[in-house]
Amino acid sequence: MSKSDKSKPVYTKPTTKEKFELLKQKNEEALLGGGEARIKQQHDKGKLTARERIDLLMDEGSFEEIGKFVMHRAKDFGLDKQHYPGDGVVTGYGTINGRVVYVFSQDFTVFGGSLSETHAEKIVKIMDLAMKNGAPVIGLNDSGGARIQEGVVSLGGYADIFYRNVRASGVVPQISAIMGPCAGGAVYSPAITDFIMMVENTSYMFVTGPNVVKTVTQEDVTSEELGGASTHSTKSGVTHFSCANELEAINNIKTLLKYIPQNCEDNPPSLPYELKEDESRKALNELVPDNPNQPYDMREVIEGTVDEGSFFEVHKNYAENIVVGFAHLAGRSIGVVGNQPASLAGVLDNEASKKGARFVRFCDSFNIPLLVFEDVPGFLPGTDQEWNGIISNGAKLLYAFSEATVPRVTVITRKAYGGAYDVMNSKHIGADMNYAWPTAEIAVMGAKGAAEIIFRKEIAAADDKQAKLDEKVEEYTEKFANPYRAAHRGYVDEVIMPENTRLKLIRAFKMLENKVDTLPKKKHGNIPL
Repeated sequence: MSKSDKSKPVYTKPTTKEKFELLKQKNEEALLGGGEARIKQQHDKGKLTARERIDLLMDEGSFEEIGKFVMHRAKDFGLDKQHYPGDGVVTGYGTINGRVVYVFSQDFTVFGGSLSETHAEKIVKIMDLAMKNGAPVIGLNDSGGARIQEGVVSLGGYADIFYRNVRASGVVPQISAIMGPCAGGAVYSPAITDFIMMVENTSYMFVTGPNVVKTVTQEDVTSEELGGASTHSTKSGVTHFSCANELEAINNIKTLLKYIPQNCEDNPPSLPYELKEDESRKALNELVPDNPNQPYDMREVIEGTVDEGSFFEVHKNYAENIVVGFAHLAGRSIGVVGNQPASLAGVLDNEASKKGARFVRFCDSFNIPLLVFEDVPGFLPGTDQEWNGIISNGAKLLYAFSEATVPRVTVITRKAYGGAYDVMNSKHIGADMNYAWPTAEIAVMGAKGAAEIIFRKEIAAADDKQAKLDEKVEEYTEKFANPYRAAHRGYVDEVIMPENTRLKLIRAFKMLENKVDTLPKKKHGNIPL
């Protein structure tokens, strides 16, 4: 035997106990992510770690991790010397309120949460499982973007995720929480999902950052101004919820899941409810002012009708002239859409039309019945609206309601004028039940405008033009500004006292619970995008 053979260490097979210790050591290493120092940096920014977020989100002890020991396969630019178990994303499944969900949580302490080939593979794996098993996917995003050192394979990883987002759309609910940076190609996955939460002051989304904007357009803008939670919840409408902190964002996800089903074949969850002897809500009789031009808050109508404390508003700070959200009615989950007279008199404009259409389509995708409260004086006129596509944007809302096959009920509280009357879930576009309050005004336009057109010559010939106009306005109001012409035609099923609205709706949705309606055979429609 040579001298070199003698000096070679002899391999000793590890004992079972040593193997157990090795697993324990690797588990502890994985739980540390990028290490204590980087975890401290994350906390110093006011942010939780990927695992802390999952612990807050999931039912205690329910999370089962998948791919804990996955590592990247890249060798360029020194990556062969840097390996972290999990590769910057924690993935797995568990329960929220006892219902199975799949989740991925990006770990900013590992390579800034950047997306690599294997990082993407982990996300894709849980998305595929979610589709096979019919359960929601929740993404907690906190990433510096593509891992530049990996080049095109990182970009390919993004595209693999986008493809599955689209395939999963309308099949299982998809929810995104933006807990840190989300820039460039990374923004498109959340954009395809159903709901986006953002955290004020610590999260942002944009396609191109402030530096590129400065170079190209000469605009000086901060990350927060360009793509922060406030910007996207008020100006662009990209995010549905702007949250004060990460805990609020996580709690919003939990609340949202209480109203929506596991998948498109499932029914939304319902709560036990026993009908009271008296379901009337007398306060509703006082809400609509005598003056038709005086505003009131449609939220008071909604909250006065649905189960107490159950209204969960979506997109609250965007397009405030329309209100959308989820609620329970006698324990049943419903989607609510209402014009808001307290903002822009409740008119439909570009933003309100898109907001409403998006919400209606989500509800229809997941078997959530729709309740519409209508008080709409029409579409907002003006060059800004026309040049920005009010025709096609208004048509989106019309399309969404017309396409919806879930139970649909409308209550006209006051104004229902012109084309907006048609668009807001009228009987003519497939609504199942339509009610009107005695205060409803269903007409082509407001009485004054109509009188000025119909009686133009008479008014022009009169000695006292104002008195003649007032007379004709009164005549038109008496004839058309009421719900009875529509009721005579059957366009309104019943004119009801406001206080009886709740009971009428409970009975209507109960009657409609087994509704079956199908669309003509086709690949898919071509919504006016």
